[in-house]
Amino acid sequence: MTGGAAGGTLHRVRREIARLDATAQAELVRRGELRPGELVEAAIERIERVDARLNAVVIRLFEEARACVAGQLPPAPFRGVPFLMKDVGARQGDQPYYAGNRALRDVGFRAASDTPLGARFRALGLVTVGKSNTPEFGLQSTTQPLAFGPTRNPWDPARSAGGSSGGACAAVAAGLVPVAHASDGGGSIRIPAAWCGLVGLKPSRGRIVARPGLGPSEVEFVVARSLRDTARFLDLLGSERASAGPEVGSAPPRALRVGFVTESPMGSVHPACKAAVARTVSVLASLGHAVETSYPAALFEVEERSLHGALLGPAHYRECLAELEMLLGRPVGPEDVEPYLWELAHLGGEAAGRDAIRNAERFLRGWAARVESWWRDHDLLVTPTLPEPPCPLETLDPSRLAPLALLERMLPHMAFTEPFNVTGQPALSLPLSETDDGLPVGVQLVAARGRENLLLCVAAGLEAAMPWEGRRPTLHA
Repeated sequence: MTGGAAGGTLHRVRREIARLDATAQAELVRRGELRPGELVEAAIERIERVDARLNAVVIRLFEEARACVAGQLPPAPFRGVPFLMKDVGARQGDQPYYAGNRALRDVGFRAASDTPLGARFRALGLVTVGKSNTPEFGLQSTTQPLAFGPTRNPWDPARSAGGSSGGACAAVAAGLVPVAHASDGGGSIRIPAAWCGLVGLKPSRGRIVARPGLGPSEVEFVVARSLRDTARFLDLLGSERASAGPEVGSAPPRALRVGFVTESPMGSVHPACKAAVARTVSVLASLGHAVETSYPAALFEVEERSLHGALLGPAHYRECLAELEMLLGRPVGPEDVEPYLWELAHLGGEAAGRDAIRNAERFLRGWAARVESWWRDHDLLVTPTLPEPPCPLETLDPSRLAPLALLERMLPHMAFTEPFNVTGQPALSLPLSETDDGLPVGVQLVAARGRENLLLCVAAGLEAAMPWEGRRPTLHA
């Protein structure tokens, strides 16, 4: 190849980097076509050029990233691939850690050391170029923290990117980075993945290496554009007891027993979300699977869960205040947090005490068993990921809505996602449809615990029949 031809090829490759997934970017480095520093500089340029319109990367670590690639990066599966850490949950040592909170931001708090997952990201060769926006302590289904402002959806900047991994999902969807750290305690991977048109997997409880103190309903992972990235990270981030599944694209071992539901226990479902499920199960039937209108009846026990204090009670909000006090080394007051967190943490009085928490935990154990029992006779449940397409930012604005009004507005967003945080089952949101005006609509697949491999195999068949690879949002690098 002549020098001019080689230069033209390199220019074309650089221009296309924003469209490549993490696997493809790592392969360019492995083959010697690009250096890690070139991948990182390209990501920095994209963030500087595009993120002013998204507000997805609220902490920029450009000089740290440059120093990282200037040294000797060891051979690793994703050597030199640019990456974002979510600003809540897993940490990497000496990086800022604000959790979307103004008090931590104002003191310039930094993490003392890597958490296990943060260390694993480094070991994979990923280079952290920044930290993504998140609602305060990851408590909302939209990413509009008062400390940092709203993250905008790259498909329509007037709409929410979802939460709590909204900054991560907006950045990956817009091509700023190919993959980003995310976490999910009630839908915080799947909700923004659905609204931003990404692949969003919540792995089974215990599947991914976890930090001490991670709640039983929480899991940390990544968000990506491709199934192959999702599958590769599932294997590489697994805990010691996790086992790898088959390659993406391998067919399920037999015809599957598939159930689906399109009605929500928390209100109405948008016609576009119902239509996405209907089209998905029609494709599954055409692939030879047995499809029926069936779902765990316990999913609709929302009132019973609420009466038992087992549905988003104040205990978790109080834990966030306790964590903030530990990080700051002092008591905290209402001036340190958003009104949403402070008011919800102080609801209930004695009803939110230890006895009530134990009663709620006992109820949830029985409830989760009733939900999971459905999978004795079925392989796969199909639901909308959310009951509505991306919402206008103003309808979820914490500066306009009182805390209880905001909670009431957001609760329906978790109707199809939060139950599987409680059960610990794997759930996968896929960008299989869109509204008439081009907004992404996600469809959720749920399997029995430990059966991520089944979800990925089914997803590969759906992608072949309902491809999403060519779709690009309005704002894309």
